[in-house]
Amino acid sequence: MPRIEDVAERAGVSVTTVSRVLNNRGYISEKTRNKVHQVMKELNYQPNEMARALFRRKSNMIGLIIPAVSHPFFSELAYYLEYYADQQGYKLLLCNSNRNIAKERKYIEMLKKNQVDAIIMGSSVLDIEHYLNLNLPIVSFDRTVAEDIPIVTSDNFQGGKLAAKLFNDKGCQHPVYIYRGIGGPHHGALLANARAQGYDEELAAAGLKPVHLQLEITDEDQPGNPSEVIRFLTEHPQVDGIFASSDVIAAEVIQACHQLNKNIPKDIKIIGYDDVKVATLVSPQLTTIRQPIREMGERTIELVVKQLDGEEVPKVNSFPVELVERETT
Repeated sequence: MPRIEDVAERAGVSVTTVSRVLNNRGYISEKTRNKVHQVMKELNYQPNEMARALFRRKSNMIGLIIPAVSHPFFSELAYYLEYYADQQGYKLLLCNSNRNIAKERKYIEMLKKNQVDAIIMGSSVLDIEHYLNLNLPIVSFDRTVAEDIPIVTSDNFQGGKLAAKLFNDKGCQHPVYIYRGIGGPHHGALLANARAQGYDEELAAAGLKPVHLQLEITDEDQPGNPSEVIRFLTEHPQVDGIFASSDVIAAEVIQACHQLNKNIPKDIKIIGYDDVKVATLVSPQLTTIRQPIREMGERTIELVVKQLDGEEVPKVNSFPVELVERETT
């Protein structure tokens, strides 16, 4: 494997000159620059990216911490983050926390050792202290971390109101809000919980009592065994509407209704949240609240790059949501 010394010897220049060409530092004549690049190509020389990062004090890597890459929402988000990061000359270092505080802390130490330029935090773990002294640009996704850390989110409160209003318009008298784990309305740091608040407010204004069902956290947030939902619907046969905090949970509800021979939407109406691809793959196709995932991903990378360039950025970056009505309502 050729070394930087081999390039310098064949090009007839010093190792320092080759290093300056690689890192675009200092004055180098165009003739010398072309000669060095020609020799690197002839020798098939591949520069040590970590060494270059140390020299430049820039790795062109962004750390991304998310709770579950298997979850359709986070997989789509990661796709767009990678796309727009690449457009700006950055690569993503993906960390899957599995909602585990210890694992997340280890990932942060790893990102520091790899000298990432910034961190995008999409994890829902409630322990935030280990983010506050990183001395790195951070962008938080849908979660309040600290006053000086910018947030990318959508109008979760309005999303909840849209779902409740549709139930009201359809004449539902016993709708239920279903969420998994810590998705309830009382965890203020997690901005997605405003969905429940908007939903409850709209139902209360119509004279209906909000009912919530909390599901257990699973290892993988994929549509799976809908036993909890089946048990709930069996015990509460009067339920005529379900607002799920994600399209994945809504898919579980659809499975449960199929097993209970409940007609959708005649017997029960279902609304999801996110509008990921699974919403159009289930049968019947899912009515849902759409988040603009592509635009949110683009804004997140924009905020990272602007911070790296020393620019001031807005602290709250909220996007509108919209109701997409399909076959489940």
